[in-house]
Amino acid sequence: MRIFITTLCCLLLTLSLWAQESQNIPTIYIDKSGVMRWSDTHREASFYGVNYTLPFAHAYRAMNYLEKDHKEAIDRDVYHFARLGFNAYRIHVWDVEISDGKGNLIENNHLDLLDYLIAKLQERNIRILITTMTNFGNGYPERNQDTGAFSYLYDKCKVHSDENAIIAQENYISQFVTHTNPYTQLSYINDPFIVGFEINNEPCHADTPQQTEDYINRMLTALKKTGNKKPVFYNVSHNMDHVQAYYNTSIQGTTYQWYPIGLVAGHTRKGNFLPYVDNYKISFSNVKGFDKKAKAVYEFDPADITYSYMYPAMARTFRSNGFQWITQFAYDPIDMAWANTEYQTHFLNLAYTPNKAISMKIAAEVTCSVSMNKEYSPYPNDTIFDNFRVSYTQDLSELNIPEKFYYSNNTSTIPVNVENLQSIAGCGSSPIVSYEGTGAYFIDRLESGLWRLEVMPDAVQINDPFAKPSLNKEVVTIAWNEWNMKVSLPGLGEDFIIRTINEGNSHNGLSKGIGFSIKPGAYLLCNKDYQPIKDWNASTKWGNITLGEYVAPKAHAKTFSVVHSPAKIAEDKQPLQIEAQIVGPSFPDSVIVYTDKISFWSQSNPYVKMERVHGYTYRACIPADMIKDDNLKYNIIVCKDNKNITYPEAIEGNPLDWDFYRNKYYETRIVNPETPVELVKITDGYSNIETYGIPESSYITGKLTGNDLTETNRIKYTFSIKDTDSRFYWRKYIKDEAVARKTALQNSKALYLNISNAKGIDKLKVGFVTSDGFTYTSVLNLDNRTNLYKISLESLQQDKTVLLPAPYPVFLERYFVPDTKIPFNVEKIESIILFTIDSIDEKSSAEFGNMWLK
Repeated sequence: MRIFITTLCCLLLTLSLWAQESQNIPTIYIDKSGVMRWSDTHREASFYGVNYTLPFAHAYRAMNYLEKDHKEAIDRDVYHFARLGFNAYRIHVWDVEISDGKGNLIENNHLDLLDYLIAKLQERNIRILITTMTNFGNGYPERNQDTGAFSYLYDKCKVHSDENAIIAQENYISQFVTHTNPYTQLSYINDPFIVGFEINNEPCHADTPQQTEDYINRMLTALKKTGNKKPVFYNVSHNMDHVQAYYNTSIQGTTYQWYPIGLVAGHTRKGNFLPYVDNYKISFSNVKGFDKKAKAVYEFDPADITYSYMYPAMARTFRSNGFQWITQFAYDPIDMAWANTEYQTHFLNLAYTPNKAISMKIAAEVTCSVSMNKEYSPYPNDTIFDNFRVSYTQDLSELNIPEKFYYSNNTSTIPVNVENLQSIAGCGSSPIVSYEGTGAYFIDRLESGLWRLEVMPDAVQINDPFAKPSLNKEVVTIAWNEWNMKVSLPGLGEDFIIRTINEGNSHNGLSKGIGFSIKPGAYLLCNKDYQPIKDWNASTKWGNITLGEYVAPKAHAKTFSVVHSPAKIAEDKQPLQIEAQIVGPSFPDSVIVYTDKISFWSQSNPYVKMERVHGYTYRACIPADMIKDDNLKYNIIVCKDNKNITYPEAIEGNPLDWDFYRNKYYETRIVNPETPVELVKITDGYSNIETYGIPESSYITGKLTGNDLTETNRIKYTFSIKDTDSRFYWRKYIKDEAVARKTALQNSKALYLNISNAKGIDKLKVGFVTSDGFTYTSVLNLDNRTNLYKISLESLQQDKTVLLPAPYPVFLERYFVPDTKIPFNVEKIESIILFTIDSIDEKSSAEFGNMWLK
C-alpha cells in the first residue's frame, strides 16, 4: 500500500508540474489581419503534419481485428511523426463514438485514446487542431455501427437547421472542449498545445445562408460560455452559395481542403501532375471579411498516386496563398498500412511508403521556410524554388541547404556545403550516401565526429494499393535484409566505429573505408580517433526523440511475390528487356524465364536467367531468336532450395515438370517495326478510356456497339447534360502502349482516328498530353461521309491543359494555362485526349473506334 501511495503521489506531482509548465508554453493567437502568431514572440506561425484516426472508426476496429494494443500503436506512429519533422496534427472527431442522442459526452475507450494521443503528440512538440464533430457514421470502408449518438438521428444536411440537433450539438461541443485530459490534467480549452477548434467537418448547409450564419453563431456562443479563448475555425470550401455567411460571423479561422486529382480512382494514377498544383486560386477572396481570417488546410492529398514529387509543390502553393496550417489526410497506422484499408485512395506511412514519407518531410521544411504569400513563376519554372526541387521524370523531391540534405529518391545533386551538414534523410543513393535498400534512412550529426544513423527495413509494393482494399490482401511487404552502405560524412573519416543503439540490435562493427554492411536499426557512427564530449547512449534525449528509439514493422513476406508488368507491345527482330520486382522471405537462388516454346520431351529448352541489378529489381533480355510468334508468351520461375514457383500464377512447380498443367503466361504482342503505333483499341465499353464532363453534373455514358462480326468494335457515347455550357472529355493514358515503339514514334507523321455516326457534334479538339504535363491539340471537323480521320502531328498546337479528374474543392480552376512554350515531341506523349468545343444537347452522340499513330 505504501508503494502504491508513493507511486500515486509521484504521478500527481508529475501531472501538477506538467500543468504548471503549460502556463509557460507559447500559444497561438490570430491577429486583426488574420495571421496566426506566437503569443511570446508575436512572429508568424507555420504548421505542417497529418490527420491520423487510430482512436476512431475503422482504424480503431482494425487494431482489434489484428490484436494490436492501441496505445502501443500510437506510440509507434507518433515517433515517426517526429522523425518526419511534423509539428501539426488534425483530427475530425467521430462524435458518433463519444456521444449519446442528447449530445452528452461519453467517456469511453475512444475518448481515452484521443487523450493519450494528444499527450504523446505534446511530448514531441506537435500542435493539435481538433474538429469537434464529423456528423457522419463510423463505418467506412465497412458498414456504419449505430451507436445511438445524435448524429445518427439527423440527416447530415439537416443537422445544422434542426432545432433538436442544434441543441444536441451545443451540449456536445460544450462538454467536449471542457473535458479534462487525464494524461495532461488539462481541459482542451486550457491545453496550450491545442491550437484551436474547427466546429465540424465538411458541413452540408442545405437551408438559407442566414440559417447557416445563425447556426455558426450559436456554436460560437456555446464555446464562449465554456470560457474558450482559442481560435475557432469553420470550413468555407463547401456550400459556395453560403460563403458570405461564414465571413459574417466572428470565426477567426477558415479551413480548406485540396485533392488536386480527385479521389477513389480504384487504381494507381500515372502522369505528370505538377500543373495540377501550380495554383490554388480562391475564387471568393474578395468577399467582405476574407482578409481578416486565418487560413488552414484541414485535409489535402494527391490521392491515388505513389509518386514522391508532389508534396513540396503543394506546400509551396499553399504558402503562396497564405496558408499557415497544412495537414495531409491521412497517415496510415503502421500496424495496418501493409493493407491500406483505412482510406484506399490515400496511402502514406514512413515504413510502407518511404519515398512519399521523405517527400512529406521535405514539404514540412517548405512550410516553415517559404514566406507567406510569396509568389513564384508558373510551372515549369517553379519546379526549382528557394532551396527545393521537384521532378516528375526523376520522381524526386529534394531539399539542399548547408545544414540539411533530404531527397525522396536517387539523386545526383551535390550538397551545397558538405562540411556544414547536420541532417540527411533520404531514399536510394546520393553523392554522399550509397545504399541499395528500399527503405528510408536518417543520418544526424550529434557532435563533431559522431553521427546517428537510422535505417528502415525495405518496403516493396506487391499489389496496387488503391484497388479494392482488404485486410486479407497485402499491398506492400516488408523485408529485413543486410545491405552495403557507403557514407561520406564530415568529421567521420574512414574505418569508423559502428555501434548499435536500439534494443535487440547486435550489428556492431568497424567500417572498411567509407563502406560497411548494415541492417535495419539505429546506430552511432563514430570517428575511430575521436572521443565524444558527451556520453551518448540509448536513453539520451536529442531533439524530440531518444537516441535508442527505433520503430519498424517485422518482415512479413511469407512467400515470394513477383511484380511484373509485361510490355503491351514490342517490335519484331529486337531483343526484349523485361524487369520484375521479386521479394520474399529470402533472396531466390535463381530466377529464370521460359517462353511457351519449351517442351518436357525436348533435351534442349532455351531459357534466360534474370539478374538482380539492385535492391529487389531483376532484369533479363529475351534475345530476338527466342521470340518466334506475333505474341510472346513467357513465365518467370523463382528457384529456391530445390523448389520452383512459376508466375504469373504463383504456383509451385516448373513448366518442364511432366505433370505441370497450368498454362497462364505473361504476354507481349510482337509487331513489325513499321506497324502503326496502336494507342486505343476498343475491346469493351470502357477500354481504359476515362470520360469526364465539366461541370460534373453532366456526364458521358459509353456502350459497346457494332453491326456485325466483320466490323471493328466501337463505343457509342451519349450525354447527360445538366448545363448548357457543359464540355465533355475523353482521355486515355497511352504511355505503356507507346514506350516500346521508339522507332515507330520517331517516324510517325499523323494521328489516325476511327470516329463514326457523329450526331450533334460538329468538331472536336484532339491531341496529346506529354510528360511535361502540357497539352497539344488540333481541331478535328467531323463529317459523316467518312469514319477515318487523319491529324498531322505538325498541326498540333500547345493548348491549355484541362485538370482531370475534377479537383476538390469545387471552386478551383479546371485548366492550367502555361506561359512557357515547349515544342511538341511525340516521344513524350503520355495520354491521348479528345474534347468537345461547342455546346451539344442530349440528342448528340458519337462512336469511337481504334486510334493509332503512323
